[in-house]
Amino acid sequence: MSELIPYLSYDGNCAEALRFYERALGGKIELLVRGADTPMAAQMPKAHAERIMHGRLALAGGGTLYAGDCPPHMAYQGIHGVGVTLNFETVERASRAFNALADGGKVTMPLQPMFWAKIAGMVTDRFGVPWIVNGELASVTAQ
Repeated sequence: MSELIPYLSYDGNCAEALRFYERALGGKIELLVRGADTPMAAQMPKAHAERIMHGRLALAGGGTLYAGDCPPHMAYQGIHGVGVTLNFETVERASRAFNALADGGKVTMPLQPMFWAKIAGMVTDRFGVPWIVNGELASVTAQ
C-alpha cells in the first residue's frame, strides 16, 4: 500500500506551525528534528541550527503531516499551487478545525453546504497553508 503524506515547507517557523496544528487539529507531534540535532550540524550555518529539518504530526484518525523549514541553500518561495484537504466525519469536528485554522488566517470560502459534503470551506492559515475542510462527506457519482 502506498501512503500519501503532505510535506509542508516553512521559513523558520515550522515548529510554531506544527504546534498550532497540534492544537487546532487535535494531533500529536511525534518528531521535531532541528538542524543542530543532525549529523550535518557542523556543516550547517549557525543561523539555521534551530530550524526544523524534519517534523511529523500524527492526526486523529490516522492521518500524518510532515513539515520542515526550507534548507539554508534554497530560497523560500512560500506554499502555493496546492491545498491540504481534511475530511471529518461530523459537521461539528469540521467546524471546530476550520475555525481554529482560520484564527489569524483568511477564509477564502466560508463553510457551507455542498453536494459532496454537508459542509465544506476553504481557509488559508496564518502560515500561508491553504486548507479545504469537509464535514460529513456525501456519496457522489459522475453522471
